[in-house]
Amino acid sequence: QVQLVESGGGLVQAGGSLRLACAASGRTFSYYAVGWFRQAPGKEREFVAAISRSGGRTNYENSVKGRFTISRDNAKNSVYLQMNSLKPEDTAVYYCAADEAYYTGNRLQEYDYWGQGTQVTVSS
Repeated sequence: QVQLVESGGGLVQAGGSLRLACAASGRTFSYYAVGWFRQAPGKEREFVAAISRSGGRTNYENSVKGRFTISRDNAKNSVYLQMNSLKPEDTAVYYCAADEAYYTGNRLQEYDYWGQGTQVTVSS
């Protein structure tokens, strides 16, 4: 098993940046593909970005392409989401998730482990 803890959320003005971190403990983190998802009030949880266990493959939801970057440091058991040019519509609780696979992508139902989430609020 792996435990996940997100950090780095906060309040930022539109156009600003935040860097989210997902710290893992438990089983060797390099065994796991990781995804970032978000959930705004009254909406379903949606895919944001994903990265393979090695970091060699990534994918992004269309609305964040060119603004967000997912990366990982397996030596530090961490995955990051750099968010630039933030927009009010990016406001949500952001979750990281892990699946013991090479790459899981946007298949939310296949992720077995989830963090508690971190709030990101972008003001206009």
